[in-house]
Amino acid sequence: MKSKLDFPLIYLNKINEDWVVDRFRNEWYENNKSISTKYIYRSNLIWLIASWNWKKVNKRELSKKKVLCTVHHIDEYKFNEKEKEDFYERDEYVNEYHVISKKTHEQVSKLTKKKITTLPFWVNRNIWYEIENNKELKTKYNLDKESFIVGSFQRDSEGANPNEPKLSKGPDRFLEVVKDLNNQHKKLHIVLTGKRRDYIINELKKYKINYSYFEMVNFSSINELYNCLDLYIVSSRYEGGPQSILECGVTKTPLISTDVGIASEILSSESIYDMTNFSKARPNVDFAFNRSVEYESYKHFGKFSEMLKEVYEG
Repeated sequence: MKSKLDFPLIYLNKINEDWVVDRFRNEWYENNKSISTKYIYRSNLIWLIASWNWKKVNKRELSKKKVLCTVHHIDEYKFNEKEKEDFYERDEYVNEYHVISKKTHEQVSKLTKKKITTLPFWVNRNIWYEIENNKELKTKYNLDKESFIVGSFQRDSEGANPNEPKLSKGPDRFLEVVKDLNNQHKKLHIVLTGKRRDYIINELKKYKINYSYFEMVNFSSINELYNCLDLYIVSSRYEGGPQSILECGVTKTPLISTDVGIASEILSSESIYDMTNFSKARPNVDFAFNRSVEYESYKHFGKFSEMLKEVYEG
């Protein structure tokens, strides 16, 4: 069955983990109705946008249809023999791969000879945008206007133990940078969002660093919180994006990042640090904004459509 535009009808596998991929899936369906279906049996191309969830997809459908698989990133701390076996088992059904960054392209190319397309996800500027006057926002969220406000919006605990740091996200690195900033600023305040921030919170308490924690807030509130920040820190060891780089870019939130995921493709070199030079890292808001707007959803959906059509016709 073909769509009206002679495209394949695309089915995206489900995740339901209240994560960024859920949002990508929903935004795709909302904006690409003519070439998409939520019923796998009607589709003729399956997009494994949540590749780790692939075993929940009907194997009969996978075996008789074209399959595009998105690999967000490979966490080398966890990529053991079991993970490799899962990759190779899934690879038997996959026609082509999609990755978000050049770094993940390098990782996946060591595991398969199949075609890999590098294409970062889009950023929705109806959700993420700059709010020029943030004084009222700081009052709304009870943030001291005199403080230097630093943000981290993610999850950074591992497994069943909420106090065990998820090393791939670098919460230990985040703390090292924060402790340095605490020595530089008379008033420092950390803003956290997301589930399972126990490790960071316990460490901030230990070092008597002020913080606010908004565990589960909607996108509108997160956008407002971005606009309250003096600095956002990405401290990860491995990442697919992270999407926060693009979100900081379009909200004009000052940002520094480790050299992970799409960081080197979006940020200026002065904004990228390692643990030997983090004190020298400097945000370049205009550079990040100009790069990030290239990935606006209305511009970027077309590139994804082209990629999907090529998989179907290949």
